Amino acid sequence: MAKTHVNPTRMELTRLKKKLVTAVRGHKLLKDKRDELMRQFLELVRENKELREKVEAGIHAANKNFVLARAGMTDEILNVALLSPKQEVYLDVGTKNVMSVDIPVFDYKTKTPDSNDIFSYGFAFTSSDLDDSIQSLQDIFPSMLRLAECEKACQLLAAEIEKTRRRVNALEHVMIPELRENIKYIIMKLDENERSTQIRLMKIKDMMLEEAHHYSQRERA
Repeated sequence: MAKTHVNPTRMELTRLKKKLVTAVRGHKLLKDKRDELMRQFLELVRENKELREKVEAGIHAANKNFVLARAGMTDEILNVALLSPKQEVYLDVGTKNVMSVDIPVFDYKTKTPDSNDIFSYGFAFTSSDLDDSIQSLQDIFPSMLRLAECEKACQLLAAEIEKTRRRVNALEHVMIPELRENIKYIIMKLDENERSTQIRLMKIKDMMLEEAHHYSQRERA
């Protein structure tokens, strides 16, 4: 029996059949979208894992060199060396559409193209370990930006995958079965009404034939 009240008419049957065709097509498109989102998501997860390992190794190396530099320098010299940064970074944030999801894209440029401008101090009183620490941070900076892109993209894609999955399940387990059940119910009622109409017509025909037969007998009498 249909879960919702429907009018068992041919017009309603035609409307529900069209709605079922649309729902089945939408279900297929959403499943394809979900599968593609999952593929993109898994690729980003793998890239995210590799980038995180690379960034963590770079930060670990930078921290190690900084500890060595601090051990060989006084706090006053170290603070003065890092007091005024020489290089500046300008970050440009854009978006890229992936399966109707806008994921961030980061691009950056430095104030000057000279790679030595990252050192804001003279080399007379500083240790080479401090240079290595700053150089390590500069080397992993592009990877850090890409890691930020990947992690945010993974969050957005995961949310879209969950939303798409709920829609697919709603169509597959609720809407499409309900439409098919209602269509089946209407067809059953229409067939039942048609059989009832045929029975009434046959009964009326028998009554008319019986009445005509009695009328003929009266005429002969």
